[in-house]
Amino acid sequence: MTREEKSQVIQDLTGKLADNPVIYLADISGLNASDTSDLRRACFKANVKLAVVKNTLLSKAMETSDKDFGELPEVLKGNTSLMLAETGNAPAKVIKAFRKGKDKPILKGAYVEEAVYVGDDQLDNLVNIKSKEELIGDIIGLLQSPAKNVISALQSGGGKIHGILQTLSEKE
Repeated sequence: MTREEKSQVIQDLTGKLADNPVIYLADISGLNASDTSDLRRACFKANVKLAVVKNTLLSKAMETSDKDFGELPEVLKGNTSLMLAETGNAPAKVIKAFRKGKDKPILKGAYVEEAVYVGDDQLDNLVNIKSKEELIGDIIGLLQSPAKNVISALQSGGGKIHGILQTLSEKE
């Protein structure tokens, strides 16, 4: 690979790092062709982009990036695959589901919305991260809960002022 080609790859990687809020580094070495194909298919279905990268080029791309990757450059040893997504827990869910009965892929580290996670032991924490849509749903559910209680109280009071007041006073 010529110096110009390396420079172009670093530039492309830097752009990918800048464009994606969720970046996972994993080791998929040792997977046979069939398993690798299955992993790529699982990533595609989960809207996760998977690419094998050279550690030195990815390290240089991380250095030139505006993001603070913390300890992630230190995990760039051995084979590294880059997993990019829009949803923070999507790659973790793919890895966890794919690993049933297998020992790969191994999570090296992740950068999720400015937080850095290092090590395979962080996989469960990453799976449990809620997406923005899930958080909004939880908030809406919490906000609707008091309104449902008031409506329920009004309906159980029989629609009469005395019953409504009595039901509301019991709720306090």
